[in-house]
Amino acid sequence: MNRQAISNLFANPFVKWGLGAVLVLFMAVLPLLNINIPGVLPGPTYTPGSLQLIAFAMLIASLALSYHLIFGVAGLLSFGHALYFAAGAYGLGIALRHLQLELVPAIVFTLALGLIIAGAVGALSLRATGIGFAMVTLAFAQAGSVLVRRNPGGLTNGDEGLGLATANVPDFLIGVINTKNLYWMCLVVLVIVFLITTWFEKSRAGHVVAATRENIGRVRVIGIRPYFVQLLTFVISGVLATLVGMAYMLLQSSATQKVITAEFTLSLLVIVVLGGVGYRWGAVIGGIVYTFLDQRLTALAGSEAIANLPDILRIPLSEPLFILGTLFILVVLFLPGGISGVALRLARGKTGLAKERQTLEELA
Repeated sequence: MNRQAISNLFANPFVKWGLGAVLVLFMAVLPLLNINIPGVLPGPTYTPGSLQLIAFAMLIASLALSYHLIFGVAGLLSFGHALYFAAGAYGLGIALRHLQLELVPAIVFTLALGLIIAGAVGALSLRATGIGFAMVTLAFAQAGSVLVRRNPGGLTNGDEGLGLATANVPDFLIGVINTKNLYWMCLVVLVIVFLITTWFEKSRAGHVVAATRENIGRVRVIGIRPYFVQLLTFVISGVLATLVGMAYMLLQSSATQKVITAEFTLSLLVIVVLGGVGYRWGAVIGGIVYTFLDQRLTALAGSEAIANLPDILRIPLSEPLFILGTLFILVVLFLPGGISGVALRLARGKTGLAKERQTLEELA
């Protein structure tokens, strides 16, 4: 089977969804398997440490998918996406601790909170365009960060972070012994976010917002008001981020003000670019690769091998963000399509590259 035949096979939607279902099934049974990947996982896949790390990677991939809706689909550069993730984490923690709600009502309350915040921020931010939009979203996120640090009314516990109140959380989601259940919860969240993202991209609203990204003038000429479609995209993305934030709170049993920093949103931007802007699977792959790189680079930064290097090498290499930033620059310069773009080019071969070049020429 030649490369073109393989490309045509994987272009079949039934084949793609079938492979996706197989992958999800494999991930579902992973906690029951004894797979050891030295240097990547801290132990076999059935151990709590490995399951915790993989579950966290799936949540970051889910969050990157929600950011993909704004940045990859709508073409809007937001510096405040961490605000909705923090609304999910802190909102659930406040609902459980201070409002004394059971888990399900607390989830509903937090989702409504995320919907209101995303709607309000989006309605104001979308009045600006370009860098102005990015700065407005950053301003809202910074305001949220100040509120978390200042701990109004003793709700957020300030810099110490807000712990999970377990009294109203089911026992099967508490403790190291139930890490498998938390892992499966994170897998379900990833599947839900992926399906909703796919549905929106394939919907009429998704096509309109993609057209708005390419040429907003044409969209206005045919009588469509892009503001409302962009706002819908913004709100769906924010609510999905809120959902992921709640899962994060349950997995980590706490939330700190780090989850609402601009640095955290910039990490999402790096993830989407690393995986490939515009590709759903790129956001997933980028989130997983970034999480494992971050974990391994943190361990490398504190190793004796780095400590024994001359200062000119030791100082930058002891900072994981320096290495990740360098990786980001290299991807932007040499792999503009990210990991997914490289894989797609290899699958398409010369024929695909010729078609892609022709499309670009037509757009130009």
